[in-house]
Amino acid sequence: MIKSFRDKVAVITGAGSGMGRYLAILLAKDGADVVVCDVNQETLNETVEMLRQYNVSVSSHILDVADKEAIEALPEKVIEQHGKVDLVFNNAGVTTGSHFKDMDEENWDWVMGINFDGVINSTRAFIPHMIDSPEAAIVNTSSIFGMVAVPGQTVYHATKFAVRGFTESLAMEMKETNPNLQIHCVHPGHIGTNIAATARMNDEDFNREEEGGRTSIFTRNAPKNQQEAGDLFREGGMHPSKAAEIILKGVRKNKSRIFIGLDAKLLDLSQRLFPKHYHKTWKFFMLPLMIFRDKKPLKSLN
Repeated sequence: MIKSFRDKVAVITGAGSGMGRYLAILLAKDGADVVVCDVNQETLNETVEMLRQYNVSVSSHILDVADKEAIEALPEKVIEQHGKVDLVFNNAGVTTGSHFKDMDEENWDWVMGINFDGVINSTRAFIPHMIDSPEAAIVNTSSIFGMVAVPGQTVYHATKFAVRGFTESLAMEMKETNPNLQIHCVHPGHIGTNIAATARMNDEDFNREEEGGRTSIFTRNAPKNQQEAGDLFREGGMHPSKAAEIILKGVRKNKSRIFIGLDAKLLDLSQRLFPKHYHKTWKFFMLPLMIFRDKKPLKSLN
């Protein structure tokens, strides 16, 4: 079990914003060297600048996690600069709001490449360098949408259910053969990230009013365009610094499943109690949660 992050080397994808950024900051604050990766140079530079206040080694890499060759080359670069790798957070993720019958194959492949293939390729690349470590962990980000389903998110569900299945099976394998390598699956609820702002969507996606759609779960009002959707989603969710803190606590406690937010826990409970009709129960407890959602950052980061 990982007792401390001090002197560990942590690799984080999707570190240009959201949970990835704050995972890097909290790990650096705890004394870990951090390797931050993102496809966006500007936001990645912002994260690196935020890390300068901590007395740890920081390296950054422009990385498209869907690029298999780039992922395969990353462990050698990390070890060359930092000497080892102890923690890998496969956190990068995207979505699109189209229904399956209307979705361009290119957009399907885009989401699959980042959300699922990126996790698989990263895990495959890093495991050989972590397998004999006395304390190490691979942390894969699924979603509460890896436990329950709604319309308009077929490809996102496909990836997040797949990440969950892959990660849980891998955790069982490691527990039997290499128990020092912890494997974790993260299931966030509504976290205030940029995933809605960067989604590939069109105007038709904002004109649907289906019961159980994503916006009816996580926002009070249906957005009229993507900019509004991005703003509502980012401003209405748990602050990503608190989500990152929950993830790291889960890693310390060696929790195989890490649920983030009361909404995630309740949605998971709904599908356990009502496996065929869970979506019909959501209106009874999801809306009041928006009143109590914790939108403020960690006090320790202020």
